[in-house]
Amino acid sequence: MTSNTVTTIWNENMQFESDNPSGHKILIDASSEHGGNDTGLRPKALMLSSLAGCSGLDVVSLLKKMRVSVDDFKIEVIGELTDEHPKFYHKVKVNYHFTGTDLDPSKIQKAVDLSAEKYCGVMEMFRQFAKVEIEIFLY
Repeated sequence: MTSNTVTTIWNENMQFESDNPSGHKILIDASSEHGGNDTGLRPKALMLSSLAGCSGLDVVSLLKKMRVSVDDFKIEVIGELTDEHPKFYHKVKVNYHFTGTDLDPSKIQKAVDLSAEKYCGVMEMFRQFAKVEIEIFLY
């Protein structure tokens, strides 16, 4: 069984620095209205970035294998938090935006579906506590 370990160190005030098994580091901080200095990413929003990154890596890899080229690709993730504490995402919408001159809608759909249903572990983790919706936009 594979495991990952991250170490998160308190720097000052509400700011933390967290590492990653890759060796890269990020700053996590609260907004000024919540006592922080607004110098880092917010923890809950970082979860949405993890979801987008996980699925995005899958989709790019799958499209490359399918020999589908796109000019631009972005993922927008909108998370809706519960009203009561502890607040968590109970609804998440993942919008995949593809731009290109000769896009293949069926292959793009297949790549997104494979990521969402088979490969992206972060997406599966989100499904344990949130309703996840997916939409694809082609330009």
